[in-house]
Amino acid sequence: MPVLLSDDFARGAPPVRAGLARLCLAALVSTVLAGCGTFNNASSGIANMVTPYKIDVVQGNFVSREQVAALQTGMTRNQVRDVLGSPLLTSVFHGDRWDYVFTIRRQGVEPLARKLAVFFKGDALERFEGDEMPSEAEFVSKLASGRKLGKAPVLEATEDELKRFTPTQAAAPARDVDSLPPAATSYPPLESPAR
Repeated sequence: MPVLLSDDFARGAPPVRAGLARLCLAALVSTVLAGCGTFNNASSGIANMVTPYKIDVVQGNFVSREQVAALQTGMTRNQVRDVLGSPLLTSVFHGDRWDYVFTIRRQGVEPLARKLAVFFKGDALERFEGDEMPSEAEFVSKLASGRKLGKAPVLEATEDELKRFTPTQAAAPARDVDSLPPAATSYPPLESPAR
């Protein structure tokens, strides 16, 4: 049976041939669409098995329970900065408040967010408030969950081990600083003078 083209319809093809052509076209379209649906289901099944790697996103300043315990009212701003580090947020409108915010997002783990606000009166620490902070050991154990980490060596040495590593030879004689040549006080120019 010949395939009817759009020109055949325009020339007035017999209605039986036109109906049969429409039926074949509908069957072809439905077969193609059914195949696409099967392909789509198979490809989505494969895509669901493979997940992309997502990096850990760490933002802000981690503040441990030990650091918060070291804070004392009356400390200066510099002392607080030495204990907690630089604040993540400072406001022009609230100069007596520092905010420490820490967030971490990891694949397959609930996001962790902690906040600490430090308030000053002049240059002295007045008070601080925020979430309960994890200890350093708790925080590290949460980071290591689900990962195979190498075993860390013990970093302690006994007295006998320390004696074994002490130098047995006499120490080198100290050099007399006065016998060293004087340091250069002027340096040559980096570019040659213009002529």
